[in-house]
Amino acid sequence: MSWTELNEVQHKVVKILTNSITRDRLAHAYIFEGPRGTGKKQVAFQLAKSYFCKERQDYEPCQQCVDCKRIESGNHPDVHLIAPDGQSIKKQQVEHLQKEFSYRGVESNQKFYIIEHAEKMTASASNSLLKFLEEPSSPTIAVLLTENLHQMLRTVLSRSQILSFTPLQRKKYIEQLVEHGISETVAHILVELTANITEAETLCQDDWIVQARNVVLQLTEEVYSRPHHVFFTLQEKWLPHFQGREQGELGLDLMLLWYRDVLYSKVGHSSDLVFIDRKNELETQVLYNSEDKISKQIKAIFEAKRHLQANVNPQLLMEKLLLKLQEG
Repeated sequence: MSWTELNEVQHKVVKILTNSITRDRLAHAYIFEGPRGTGKKQVAFQLAKSYFCKERQDYEPCQQCVDCKRIESGNHPDVHLIAPDGQSIKKQQVEHLQKEFSYRGVESNQKFYIIEHAEKMTASASNSLLKFLEEPSSPTIAVLLTENLHQMLRTVLSRSQILSFTPLQRKKYIEQLVEHGISETVAHILVELTANITEAETLCQDDWIVQARNVVLQLTEEVYSRPHHVFFTLQEKWLPHFQGREQGELGLDLMLLWYRDVLYSKVGHSSDLVFIDRKNELETQVLYNSEDKISKQIKAIFEAKRHLQANVNPQLLMEKLLLKLQEG
């Protein structure tokens, strides 16, 4: 992907970065903050390409040289990516990065590192990172990605340039998804899950998102109409489809969207519906649920998401959630 394409998604961020590249005034540390799926990681790797590419034109990397191709494949020796080990980024991970940076660059003296979910750094890891930010090994660039800026240490924030990523306008984004061959029904779902078209297309591979939507619709319908079927559907359809924590979170996000639609239908905000082809089913559920009950169901799903992030057994978590949804 080029800076021109990224500019259509994150104009303000791209303008700041490309101007800095052109003027050779890149900061030594950036924090990319914003909702999931807004292109933070894509922009970070694009920045790495511009930083290392020896054939770039102005700010645009060539995409064809050895450096660009290695970065694209995740195999560049001087570009390091740190992600949470379990539930957090630990001090040992940062110390390992420090050790790597104590050596001269494998092919140059430039270094570039990206930290995903930077808000999940432990206090000791954050304090270790401060050494990089206070005494950067020049030329070195750090990019910290976060969805929860308020959870990061102020000392880290104060030593970095913060760039905020914003979601695309809903209507425009849906139009772009449809232009990419995604049905309008599915596009209304995807726009709530990710603001990144590439990620949206990935979710559509092998009809994964379509099947996920169908499983969620069946399960939520059975909660009130066939409660004795829900645990069978959980075992036979939900658990095989939503594998791993990330997919489990997506499943819970879909459930949240359904119950939010039920609430919108209850209070007369039908223009904001996500499940645009299920208005009849939504109206039926409205008859069976009070506004207070729907709010409790939404709260129960939020609690389940929080517990899932703490590595609770997915089956036990979903069984408990389904019981709460039936009770209201």
